[in-house]
Amino acid sequence: MTSQPRRSNDPSQLTTVDHLLRQLADGDREAFDRLLPLVYDELHHLAMHHRRRWSGDETLNTTAIVHEAYVRLAGTPEPAWHGQPHFMAVASRAMRHVLLDNARRRQRQKRGGARERIPWHDVEAALEGGGNAVEARAEALIALDQVLRRLEQHDPRQSRIVECRFFGGMSIQETAVALGISSATVKRGWTMAQAWLHRELTTAPETG
Repeated sequence: MTSQPRRSNDPSQLTTVDHLLRQLADGDREAFDRLLPLVYDELHHLAMHHRRRWSGDETLNTTAIVHEAYVRLAGTPEPAWHGQPHFMAVASRAMRHVLLDNARRRQRQKRGGARERIPWHDVEAALEGGGNAVEARAEALIALDQVLRRLEQHDPRQSRIVECRFFGGMSIQETAVALGISSATVKRGWTMAQAWLHRELTTAPETG
């Protein structure tokens, strides 16, 4: 797994961010504009973490990922983010979908039809790879999204753990805080989720 995105350790900032998140939950939409400057650097580092998986694709710009994710988060009808770790986990998910939409556009331009089954370790290798393997990463992200959707139906908690750990680059402890569960539960869920994803990616029926 790549290096983790930078986390804020400033207690005063964390307190302010949590206060603004509570205001958002209470219906103060203007609080989002006050929130962005406080978390922008952290969002930018999170976007860089995602961006590293897509080196070689010049159409993906770190700042553009941040702004697109911001638009999606700002459009959340009734946000209920329980503190900064939870907010960053949701932001990471939004960035994943920005990347996914981009991958789907690439695949539509390239070709249609069924995709081959991709083992979990090959998905990891493709998403962590550099060079010019952009098409392989697009295929891997789309394949992973398909099985993550099934995992969410099977076990929503494990799906969130994968999003935090694999896409958000969060540690076991950070994932536990973001999801409001114990570190032991995260470790167990992460192990089980990886086994489930490996099995599904290897044996699940192909889709077009």
